[in-house]
Amino acid sequence: MRDLRSGLDAWRYIVRSNPGRKRLETYLPLLLSITGGLGVLPFAVLRYMQGQWTAAIIDTAIIGGFLILGIYVYRTRRVRVASIALSVLCVGGVIATVYLIGPHQVYWAYPALMAIFYLIRPRVAIILAAFTVVTLLPALLPLTDTHITTTVIITILVTSAFAFAFALITNRQREQLLHLATKDSLTGAGNRRALDTKIADLVNSFKRDNEPSSIILLDLDHFKSVNDVYGHAAGDQILKSLTEIINLRIRVTDSLYRIGGEEFVVVLDGQDLHQAAHLAEQLRTLVYANELVPDQSVTISLGVAELKAGESPNDWLHRADEALYRAKDAGRNSTSLSS
Repeated sequence: MRDLRSGLDAWRYIVRSNPGRKRLETYLPLLLSITGGLGVLPFAVLRYMQGQWTAAIIDTAIIGGFLILGIYVYRTRRVRVASIALSVLCVGGVIATVYLIGPHQVYWAYPALMAIFYLIRPRVAIILAAFTVVTLLPALLPLTDTHITTTVIITILVTSAFAFAFALITNRQREQLLHLATKDSLTGAGNRRALDTKIADLVNSFKRDNEPSSIILLDLDHFKSVNDVYGHAAGDQILKSLTEIINLRIRVTDSLYRIGGEEFVVVLDGQDLHQAAHLAEQLRTLVYANELVPDQSVTISLGVAELKAGESPNDWLHRADEALYRAKDAGRNSTSLSS
């Protein structure tokens, strides 16, 4: 089984892809945490009033944990550690209350199990669910009513199975939607939305770590005339072949995006201007050497820019675009570097 995303992972991607939008889903971790906290709050108050101090302290810790972790995820967008902590908090709270207060607290296992299949990835969630069932068994088996014990155990297992199946289905649907939202349908390269997310991440990383990054903006020369002579089907095939040539040459840590009809961007994480220029020349030579259409050379022009301190993503792209136009003005089939 692949290591699929959790629902909270997907939330993080959606929010980071739309940083300026203030919609309800932006506050989802907070809303879930508040809901969980409010669900436990009346029991904590009641137990304080009845003098059940141990159970009341456990409920208070659960409420505080929900709120702290929810605020942490909302503010930092760091979901991996927080989602595991929330899942352990849900399961641990159920197990603790069952053993300290009584088997009738087992009904909290149902919302807890549903929550962990949202919070963490399905593979980890199924392991944690199995651990929960095994841990609760010693507390449930001594019950005098065997029918109730069997019913509880079976319904917990069925709930976990349905939650697992639902997590797998939503993961598959999420991957399909993500592919449609971030990939160019013709070439399979990333689209403009994916590029914007990537370079925004690199700009933020540069502010923290000062690691170099560069982009190569490239454009097919005289592509309209190729379409006019050979037809749009041949033009589409050229774009696909160009994508294959670039993907075979760049590193796995690099990424390719199509942002216009015949315009592409290669993002080089951790590469300075000199390294990016060397790659750009290799790409130019490879495209020129490959006979993409019969009896006619297909060439590309390229503009290269390294990220500078204090620069925004748009500024970075604009400098690469200016370099590309200088390459075209120089006669095309050439590379120009942004100073």
